[in-house]
Amino acid sequence: MPEALFSPQSEINEALLTSTLLGHGLPSEAEHHLWEASLFYHLDEIAESHLRQAEALAPEHAAVLIGLFRFYFYKARLAEALQVAQRCINKAAEVNNLSSDWRLVRAGDAEFGRYENILPRFFLFSLKGYAYLQMRLGRTEEGRIAVQKLLELDPTDKIGAKVLLSVLVHMGQDDD
Repeated sequence: MPEALFSPQSEINEALLTSTLLGHGLPSEAEHHLWEASLFYHLDEIAESHLRQAEALAPEHAAVLIGLFRFYFYKARLAEALQVAQRCINKAAEVNNLSSDWRLVRAGDAEFGRYENILPRFFLFSLKGYAYLQMRLGRTEEGRIAVQKLLELDPTDKIGAKVLLSVLVHMGQDDD
């Protein structure tokens, strides 16, 4: 599955810029470690060490979770990225006062249709990352269920879930 189908770069950057909305302030030392992780991204052990130090300081802060997700995702450590995606869903559910089980979330539970609302959008992007990773890891039915939930919550498809659904439909078909 081409990486271009899921490009969290802009969503992650935007979320980091608005991290105070997602976690009511990041400790400066944790922010420093996130910055260092980005500078040493090409050196896996050093970058991951900084991410883990940021996590130790602010374990449930959205900016830290997004940094971890991004690192594991782009390093193709998909199982670890999936674990962080699940933590992001939990954090997003908490800050949006949603059910802790994403399957029980309904369209009227938050303003999912208003793209400018960062908190509901954080939930949608977390669920999109989860769906994508499930698909990449061969768990297509779980990926399909998550994509269907995304389309239920975001029927105008502002976050691009239909692309993932299209991939699911075409999986296993010959390219001829």
